[in-house]
Amino acid sequence: MTKRILHIVTNVGQYDNGDSTGLWLSGLTTAWDRFEQRGFEQDIASPRGGDVPLDPRSLKFPFRNESAKSWLNNQERMALLKNTPPIRSVDPNTYDAICLAGGHGAMFDFTHNSELHNLIASVYERGAIVASVGHGYCGILNVRLSDGSYLVNGKILTGPSWREEKLALVSQKVPFNAEELAKERGADYIRWKRPYRSSAAATNGLVTGHNNSSSGDLVAFSVCDELARLDSLKAKGSEPL
Repeated sequence: MTKRILHIVTNVGQYDNGDSTGLWLSGLTTAWDRFEQRGFEQDIASPRGGDVPLDPRSLKFPFRNESAKSWLNNQERMALLKNTPPIRSVDPNTYDAICLAGGHGAMFDFTHNSELHNLIASVYERGAIVASVGHGYCGILNVRLSDGSYLVNGKILTGPSWREEKLALVSQKVPFNAEELAKERGADYIRWKRPYRSSAAATNGLVTGHNNSSSGDLVAFSVCDELARLDSLKAKGSEPL
């Protein structure tokens, strides 16, 4: 059966001080392209629906990779970001994996979004995959499962570090320290000595990518591996997680 992937993207295009942020385009497009190569069906949704602002930095050299360039030159692709459905209209039971896209905008409308958290918990507890790219991991840090525990508790994960926020000169703009929150929620947070290193972590149905350059060859491939693992377990009659 064809796998189905749901990408969640931000609707927030500004920091509180008015500076521009939004979706980091390549973090979405590179993963999308990898899944498309596998023949997966894919959809995009956002917290409130409608237009998806793009972080202007992600559209410039050296961050605009070939995947992002291809999307920017494809009206049909870009139309997917102009009228996204709201997450409240999404049926989580129809997807094999959910992937939370990156960009600092996600820190503002993913972190305390109960509708998003309920969707993620439903997907995860059904035995499907939850994945994030870069700051998309802010959307999973406050997710509680049906037993009251945090989804990330006891799990290995990665995402942008506080040191990297300082190096990017945005530590005064972001609403909180995501690395610190991940640790407070009981996650085994991986931080590399070399900043901005591309990496991914996969554990028990949760896949996280350290940054947007991790989205394709690391996050998307890890999701595919996890889906194959779950299929194998189900074929053997074993518990998926």
